[in-house]
Amino acid sequence: MSLLKIEAAEHVTTLTLDRPDTMNPLGAKGDGDAFAEACDAINADLGVRCVILTGAGRAFSAGGDIKAMKERTGTFGGTAPEISDGYRNNIHKVLRALYGLRVPLIAAVNGPAIGLGCDLACLGDIRISSDRAKFGVTFLKLGIIPGDGGTWILPRIIGEARAAELFYTGDVIDAQTALDWGLVSRVVDGDSLMDEAQSLAKKIAAMPPHALRHAKNLMRQGRSVTYDTALEMAANTQALMHLTDDHMEGIDALLEKRAADFKGV
Repeated sequence: MSLLKIEAAEHVTTLTLDRPDTMNPLGAKGDGDAFAEACDAINADLGVRCVILTGAGRAFSAGGDIKAMKERTGTFGGTAPEISDGYRNNIHKVLRALYGLRVPLIAAVNGPAIGLGCDLACLGDIRISSDRAKFGVTFLKLGIIPGDGGTWILPRIIGEARAAELFYTGDVIDAQTALDWGLVSRVVDGDSLMDEAQSLAKKIAAMPPHALRHAKNLMRQGRSVTYDTALEMAANTQALMHLTDDHMEGIDALLEKRAADFKGV
């Protein structure tokens, strides 16, 4: 069954994990290619200014396909080198595609986000949670390790100690705890989750597309460069932005007390 449902409207693309009957598991053949193709298309289209990632049905994603793990099939079958390549060429391809998005990504977590599902949610620049959502990185309970890059990104979001607690115990936390720990920025009623996500996405999408993408890149690079390097990158990028029509439009809109209409030029 195809993994992704893709919908686009008003500069916002929504990616929905679409295996609701099995809680949107990942790891089937082609999952990585589906994400890579979708995210490459988004990056190439300046008309897209924000992406929402969510899940169909009652779950965001239950993570890796447990049935395939039990049967040792697909990504989870074969020799150790074959399984390793399966992660690199399929599951990691999903994660790299999302991480490589040049536009802001909102994870609208509608239900349980477990294991790989939690890792996917963590790749969102902004995470909004339904009050019905739960979060867990339960890999050790299955006798495996976090194989999806979660040990890199989760501590950056909630800190080393809390990330370690989740990884080492396999505990699952509710939406309110996720909010208290900074894993999500807001918790909303489950029935209004997508309305909230769409409203936020439209606000983001009203921004100038070049500046939006460069702002995300500067935030991303800021994780690993020195302050001096960050300032130099900002100066060079800012010079380009000053020469855009969108910059003049922003100034005119402010002076004329109206909403700006950014065209991406």
